[in-house]
Amino acid sequence: MSNENKSDNKAETAAKPQGEATAAKSELELALEEAAKWKNDFLYLKAEFENYKRNAIKERSDLLKFGAERLGRDILDVVDNFERALQTTLTPETIPTYKTGIEMTAKELKDLLAKHGIQEVPSEGQPFNPAHHEALSSEPTDAVPNGHISKVFKKPYKLHDKIIRTGQVVVATPPKNEA
Repeated sequence: MSNENKSDNKAETAAKPQGEATAAKSELELALEEAAKWKNDFLYLKAEFENYKRNAIKERSDLLKFGAERLGRDILDVVDNFERALQTTLTPETIPTYKTGIEMTAKELKDLLAKHGIQEVPSEGQPFNPAHHEALSSEPTDAVPNGHISKVFKKPYKLHDKIIRTGQVVVATPPKNEA
């Protein structure tokens, strides 16, 4: 081969790796750009999730802090009625209307509690249930069957299906027969 052909081959050989290097370089650049895009997406999602967590914690905190606001606002009307009743001057003529007003206020309070899911659990004459009642004592009686509640000192209440206050009761036992 002539020197001229050899130098052409060398130039061709040198051009091929340079072209391949350029193609590889552009593939590398594309891969780096894609990696940068994925990294930015990841950082954005991470920041968004951190904001979500922060907001969820704040919402829960606010719910615990201000959750009773509706109930409190509603109870204030009942408190106002009781305060007006306490300001009333009682005379023998006003006692029947005063009693009626107190009964109406008590009914308003019970209705308000029911509106918010708090209800009295019927107890007197019912079988004793340790999940709902606390037995303060027992008494021999024929008025109710053995093991049933004969007297209620504190009524049990539930919030929806959960007992929030157990009742304090007296449980009936069979009367002792004296011979």
